[in-house]
Amino acid sequence: MLSEPRSGRLAAWGNALLAGLASPDDTVHAIVGDDAVHRLEGLPGESAPVGLTLALGRLRTLGVTGLRVALPAPGHPLGLSGPPEFNARALDAEEAVICYGAAFGLVPEVYEAGPDGDVHVEVVWHCLPVREAPPADVPSLSEAERELAEALREATDVLSRLDVAGSGPVAEAAIDAYRARAERGREVLAPGYPPRAVRVLELAQRVGLLVSLATENGHGGAVSASEMAARGAALRPVERTARRALVAAYNSVVEERERGVG
Repeated sequence: MLSEPRSGRLAAWGNALLAGLASPDDTVHAIVGDDAVHRLEGLPGESAPVGLTLALGRLRTLGVTGLRVALPAPGHPLGLSGPPEFNARALDAEEAVICYGAAFGLVPEVYEAGPDGDVHVEVVWHCLPVREAPPADVPSLSEAERELAEALREATDVLSRLDVAGSGPVAEAAIDAYRARAERGREVLAPGYPPRAVRVLELAQRVGLLVSLATENGHGGAVSASEMAARGAALRPVERTARRALVAAYNSVVEERERGVG
C-alpha cells in the first residue's frame, strides 16, 4: 500500500476529466505515471484495445459520469458489487475501477518486459459488465477519518509492544521514499476532490506504510512464532481499515454526487 494503486489514479483523474476539471493530455499523463502505456480492451464498439484518451471519451458517450475504486482482498470484497465473474477478476488483480452511470467495470492486467534496470510496464484494462448495486463495505469520508485515527494509534501500539524496529536501512529507505513522494506534489488526488478526501488518503497511506514496514521489514523483536502470529492478527484489521479509507477517499466525489452535495 506504499504506492498509489493504478485504479486510484484512473478513477481520480478520470473523475476530474469527466467533470471538465482536467484536460485529456494531463489526465492520461497522470494515470500512466511511470508506466509505458495504458490501453483499454473490451470496450463496446471496439474490436481491439484502444488508448486512454479514446477510451475515456467513449465511456462518457456510453453514459459513464463517474468512476469508483475497488480494492478487494481475500474474504473482503471491498468496493465490489458483482457479478461473481467480475469479482474474481478484480480479486486476482487486487483492484478495479467501477463505472458510475453505466454497468461497466475495469480490471488492470500488468505486463513487464525488458532487462533488469530497464523494465517497461504496459497495462491493459479489461472492460467487463458489472452489477449495478451499492459497492461493498465502503465507509463515508467522515467514518473513514474516525476509523483511521484509531487505526493509527493501534498500529503504533502494536509495533511498540512487539518491538518492531522502525529504524534500520530498509525502514529508513521506505520512509524517505514516502516523504519524497509526498513532497513532489501535494495534489495527491486530482482536481475536484474535497480537502477531507486528501486528508483521509494521506492518513490511509501513512497507516499503510506502518503496516508494510511491520510485515516486510524483518522480525524486529518478535522472534517467536506466537509473537509473529500476534503481530499479524493485530495488524490485519488495521490494514483493512486503511484500504477502506483509500476507497472512501477515491470514491468521495461520486458519493457526494449521489447525495446531491456540490
